[in-house]
Amino acid sequence: MEGGYKEVPANESQAVSFVSTKDNVTVQTMQHGTSTNRTFLYMAACIANLSSFVCGTSLGWTSPEIPLLKNLTVSPLDHVMTGSEEGWVGSFLPLAAAIGPLGAAILADKLGRKKSLLVGVIPFIVAYSINIFAANVPLLYLSRFLCGLGVGIIFTVVPMYVGEIADDEVRGALGSFMQLFIVIGLLFSYALGPYLPIKTFNIILISPPVIFFVLFFFFIPDTPYYLVKSAKHEEALEALIRLRGNLKTLAQKELEVVKVQVEIDVNNKASFMDIFKTKSTKMALFLALNLVAWQQLSGINIVLFYTQGIFTDAGVPLAPEICTIITGVVQIASSALTPLLVERLGKRFLLIQSAIGMGIAQGVLAFFFYLKDDKGSDVSSIGWLPILCLVVFIITYCLGFGPLPWAVMGELFPGNVKSAASSATASICWVFGFFITNYFGILSNLVGKSGSFGLFSVFCFFSFGFVFKFVPETSGKSFSEIQEILGGGRK
Repeated sequence: MEGGYKEVPANESQAVSFVSTKDNVTVQTMQHGTSTNRTFLYMAACIANLSSFVCGTSLGWTSPEIPLLKNLTVSPLDHVMTGSEEGWVGSFLPLAAAIGPLGAAILADKLGRKKSLLVGVIPFIVAYSINIFAANVPLLYLSRFLCGLGVGIIFTVVPMYVGEIADDEVRGALGSFMQLFIVIGLLFSYALGPYLPIKTFNIILISPPVIFFVLFFFFIPDTPYYLVKSAKHEEALEALIRLRGNLKTLAQKELEVVKVQVEIDVNNKASFMDIFKTKSTKMALFLALNLVAWQQLSGINIVLFYTQGIFTDAGVPLAPEICTIITGVVQIASSALTPLLVERLGKRFLLIQSAIGMGIAQGVLAFFFYLKDDKGSDVSSIGWLPILCLVVFIITYCLGFGPLPWAVMGELFPGNVKSAASSATASICWVFGFFITNYFGILSNLVGKSGSFGLFSVFCFFSFGFVFKFVPETSGKSFSEIQEILGGGRK
């Protein structure tokens, strides 16, 4: 939704004038007084992102649960998991997450953004219910596959939902909620998983998706954009009135803008193949696919899925569970900083710094494992080093390559191909995640952890080269300016 509003004076009727044509949609504002009450808007964004929190719990699930599942005294399994089984338990989620976005775009168009998110959390409820009774590895495969389907749907639909309910002034801030809620979900799993029986932990994990389902179903509307597209104009107006702080005149004017935007998008509807018709959209796809590929090649899923195992293998002086919780807290703090820094420093600068920081952290971690495993040296005096490396890695990832590839992607594509491009990009992201997660164990057996983390370090520095060479700065630029840059018209 391109229409929006910025600031509303006390006299609502004189606050905002919307100028709409079929070729252009703009919002003109006059600032005279107080801003609107965005309480319900923020509440809607937070409740929608409870689904992101649920995704975070599933992404962090393997870190505390794999060590328990490998311990027969507490594991419900009838045998000790093999390295191959461990790899598949970790990688079934990204495998299914690569499939999820392909159906999510169809769901979002046919059922709406709201119903799609409600559908998206159902696999988590089923998956965690399976985990309560799972006594064999194939059931864990099924559980992780279901979680991956949910992740693929939610990662695709949440940005769409939040972007369509937000006004222009707070769209960036609300868009950053997703990363924040995901890392809070990760910390939830990191903090509870090691200290609870497997069955109890999974019973608790059923609660967040159920709470989301109830709150979102009964209290939060679908997006005005989708409601207009479905010819539900009265419902769209009611939703806008609530989202814009009960300012009816403002909502009525914005509804007209939404109607124009829907008409524009319907008349200019395009398929995925239309991306290849212009130089600018081809370049946009090249950038988007590469950014998410380098994101995964940094080794982030290995760090998220197996944090506790990494600390155990490193023999750090603190309990691995405590170290994992520390990294979870760092993730939250770093994710909260990103919205504050991105407009000041720019996305390109943060991506470059992120790549360098991750590369150094992974390189030092590789050197630690080289000394410990390959050389057999006494590393007790530097036992703190892996903690520092992963903390630095998480900070630099969350400030750059975590949220910003998706933010950049949202600015590169015109509206008529954005849905198809987003689905394709998300799928490619998780395909890379699947292969890296599944074959990390094999790679570690071949070249050791030093070689594995060394390879991730090299990939991080390659990502720096890619951003430096190809990625333009998009912050502070209009869509037309970005398209001109992508088409080679300006630097």
